[in-house]
Amino acid sequence: MADFQYHFADGAAYEQYMGAWSRLAGRVFLDWLAPPVGLHWIDVGCGNGAFTELLVERCAPASIDGVDPSDGQLAFARSQPAGKLARYHKGDAIALPFASGVFDAAVMALVIFFIPDPAKGLAEMARVVKPGGSVSAYAWDVVGGGLPGAPIQIEMSAMELDPPRPPSFEISRIGALQRLWKDAGLVDVESREITITRTFADFENFWRINLLAPAIGPIVAKMTGAAAGELKERVRARLPADAAGRITYSSRANAIKGHVKR
Repeated sequence: MADFQYHFADGAAYEQYMGAWSRLAGRVFLDWLAPPVGLHWIDVGCGNGAFTELLVERCAPASIDGVDPSDGQLAFARSQPAGKLARYHKGDAIALPFASGVFDAAVMALVIFFIPDPAKGLAEMARVVKPGGSVSAYAWDVVGGGLPGAPIQIEMSAMELDPPRPPSFEISRIGALQRLWKDAGLVDVESREITITRTFADFENFWRINLLAPAIGPIVAKMTGAAAGELKERVRARLPADAAGRITYSSRANAIKGHVKR
């Protein structure tokens, strides 16, 4: 679907279908990052503030500035507890509204594959970080089938529905991230995989929540009733419930970190 564009306008909807996944992956990511307390952070592509909340809860930051292009997402973020500390700004990842060298750490959570030019986005992150500061990100392994919506998208493909992928989806490969960070001149570059598991109350709960995803819900809405029903049953067969009717499956992300040269 070459003409498909991702739109993240509803912070509350994003919280339902992606917030839980984001926090599960974000906790593992921050444990691996192990940042010291008291840092000045920038959260690039902060969305509805799901990862920003983790920074406040777990990292005792001196300050956080979040940047995102969506008014709706930012409005939701400002309504959350982290909004008491975090400052949220409308802006573009490839033109951050900050001077050079003002942050201790820059992070991009589940965003880099949405940027049409990831190298420019990374260059901006590195620009606003002080020498010796941290630049890090994690992204769903789109190429390797790690997206949370993969159970549905796999069956979409089987039905020749061509599910949309983020514009820079190939950067989600761990090798591609490593090359990107090293080509940007960052040092002490390390990477790892993050695998997390989420449980839904039942299949209907799983289905309803995933229809909120902009790469799934609008596509299903345009299908005929028979085709949508077939897709739903194919996915149901792919995700057998446990004895209590719950649906559990895993998703996978790739994480990368490095430092600006001193």
